[in-house]
Amino acid sequence: MTYLFAAQLGFIALTIIWLILIYIQLKKSSAHLGTEIQQNILRKYSIGISVWFLFISTLSILGVFSDFSTLPPRLPFALAFPILVLIYLLMRFEHLDSILKHTPPKWFLNIQFFRFFVEILLWFLFLAETLPQRMTFEGYNFDIIAGVTGPIFAYWCFANQRQKQQLAIIWNILGLLFLINIVSIALMTMPTPLQVFQEDNTIIGTFPMPLLPTILVPIAYYMHVFSLRQLLKTAR
Repeated sequence: MTYLFAAQLGFIALTIIWLILIYIQLKKSSAHLGTEIQQNILRKYSIGISVWFLFISTLSILGVFSDFSTLPPRLPFALAFPILVLIYLLMRFEHLDSILKHTPPKWFLNIQFFRFFVEILLWFLFLAETLPQRMTFEGYNFDIIAGVTGPIFAYWCFANQRQKQQLAIIWNILGLLFLINIVSIALMTMPTPLQVFQEDNTIIGTFPMPLLPTILVPIAYYMHVFSLRQLLKTAR
């Protein structure tokens, strides 16, 4: 098995596994709302994420995201949709706070462990000479720190009935900064008008790599934002 194939297979598996883990926790956290509301929420999640997964995968296979010559650039443009959904959930989803209240705070930190695997897969792409070194933990990508320390801080902040919300808030903010750092580097290595670095990051436009910026990266910042909302409300 080549590094490239291992990374491609890994990104597909990682995306599916983490979406299932989120479904399982969402089912637990929404159980108190009653069967009808819970089923409605789970149905919308399943349909929505399945459609988005298939939509991104299809466009990737058709080569839509491999064309970086268009304005606006297609792949960065696709990043806007998850952000709009997050804004909608924060402003209009009436059950959000109730679901967050019934979600263990440590879960939001533990779930970020997938970023460790993401960094290993990015390193595989570098070894396959398809990704700039600066986008790995050997370069300027520090996101692996968030992945490794997520479970550690989950234990440190919330094990044995500890409630160190302030420490968890700081960790979430640092995790977001690590994420912003690598997303910025990724955008500046794409051959678009925004390109700053000479090394091209064109592999990000070929299947299944668009799953990273359109699903896995949103999972990371969704979990940070939801965790911060939960912690800030309980810290009052």
